[in-house]
Amino acid sequence: MIPEEEIRRTDPDLSRRMDTGGIIGTGLGAQAGVELGLEPGGGSGGGSGTGPVARSQWQLFRRRFLRHRMALISLVVLALLIVGCFGATFFAPYSKNGQDLLLGPVSPNGTHWFGTDELGRDQLSRLLYAGQLSIEIGITVALLSTILGTAMGAIAGYFGRTTDQALMRFTDLFLIVPDIAILALALAYFGQANITIILVLAGIFWMGIARVMRGQVLSLKEKEFVEAARAAGASPLRIITRHILPNTIGTIMVDATLAVAAAIITESTLSFLGFGVQPPNTSWGKMLSDAEGYVGTSKAYLLYFPGFAILLTVLAVNFVGDGLRDAFDPQSGRG
Repeated sequence: MIPEEEIRRTDPDLSRRMDTGGIIGTGLGAQAGVELGLEPGGGSGGGSGTGPVARSQWQLFRRRFLRHRMALISLVVLALLIVGCFGATFFAPYSKNGQDLLLGPVSPNGTHWFGTDELGRDQLSRLLYAGQLSIEIGITVALLSTILGTAMGAIAGYFGRTTDQALMRFTDLFLIVPDIAILALALAYFGQANITIILVLAGIFWMGIARVMRGQVLSLKEKEFVEAARAAGASPLRIITRHILPNTIGTIMVDATLAVAAAIITESTLSFLGFGVQPPNTSWGKMLSDAEGYVGTSKAYLLYFPGFAILLTVLAVNFVGDGLRDAFDPQSGRG
């Protein structure tokens, strides 16, 4: 390191800046402050800083997320899909179940952008209305399964011992049974109403989230801040909700986005197999099921558009999940 006297002799101007403004007053200091997540504080001296101001956790999260381009693009795509589907009353060119039997199936053209089916129903309109149910199922299932899985995992991880063993063995019991088999049996027994599909899907998606949360809580409950809260007399409920869960928000958000994609795919699979959404309701999976006999024919376009809608939604949700994971992780390299 160059001695201070040598610096003052070779660069008097730098010496004066160091004397009056400190190391932050130099270009090197300003760069170091940016890299450390610091901003110069405002002062009355025409923009002269009074000291470094640390960014809040929200500012750091937003900065890292905005640097993830694919996540931003996917977020815009998801927003357009949600607005388009739930605003289908305004955007759809035709009514939900409008039929034109004399028209029959027509390939995509200027009048019907996505073509029509054998009943003369406009496929673009059906796609928008079907998206309402698919997206609603995906979001609702993700919320329910995330809440249930987070609660089960947090309780098992924090209390441990008998509670942990009982809850995890119960979770393992569901994990070893094929999901599709459980869904098919449950829907055949309880009926195929939309609420039944949502509850059954939520009932099989919480296990993975619970196991991930259990591992997170097992690690966090040994940290010093949890020990301090316990020593201060905080109840287990307060420790879990106020100290542990806020430190797992990144994991919770990523698991929730993945659950949205998984729920949409699973619902589409069930509808394709005939166990999902029933007429007059429709979803993207139901549209695929109705067009399964047109593979390799001139009417194959009836498969392309709902399939592409599912693919686009799942990819967008996964990229948003990647962006949230990097934004919540301070070591992601995007800060």
